[in-house]
Amino acid sequence: MQSGALVPDTMILRLIVNELTTRGWIQDSNLQPYSVYSSSLAMEADDNVDSVLIPSGLRTSMYSYSDKPAASFILDGFPRTAAQALQLDAIVPINMVVNLQTPSEIIIERICNRWVHAPSGRVYNTTFNPPKVEGKDDVTGEPLTRRSDDDPEVWKARLKTFNETYQSLLDHYAKLGVLWTVKGSSSDDITPQLLEEFGRRFGAAN
Repeated sequence: MQSGALVPDTMILRLIVNELTTRGWIQDSNLQPYSVYSSSLAMEADDNVDSVLIPSGLRTSMYSYSDKPAASFILDGFPRTAAQALQLDAIVPINMVVNLQTPSEIIIERICNRWVHAPSGRVYNTTFNPPKVEGKDDVTGEPLTRRSDDDPEVWKARLKTFNETYQSLLDHYAKLGVLWTVKGSSSDDITPQLLEEFGRRFGAAN
């Protein structure tokens, strides 16, 4: 993460399968119970990782899934490639994909101004959500820190990688008819559009 690399696909897919199975939103009677590893090294040591975590066309029919509104979830930042999307498709169908388009320079600026209170997870930004006292958490008064991967060069590397691979991902979801693109420079721009689109797509079902 500090170098800008991403968590291995196998780890993310294991977490997704585990969470959805635990909640009862997907079921696969052919899978044996398994635990979620906390490191990719432990996963690589598991000889059966690929057969369980990397779905293939043969695995698609193994899963049954709930289509109840309560069985709803959001994935943020995954999948990032068409190959990851295909693996996710084999676990559970995705009914909406939001493509957020924000200028890269604005993304980098926000990252440079982001500070966190690590024990609680509270996040501040000196541009639009500053702490009451500079460098201190509003609740505890403890010092704020930077995330280890909140480095401009790290994020430039991530954005470069994403820009080199995202078009095939968008094409994949566009062909499935679930892609929706929204443009904006801030949450004030984007949030109203998101809420309106959510209401249009899913409001009637509620």
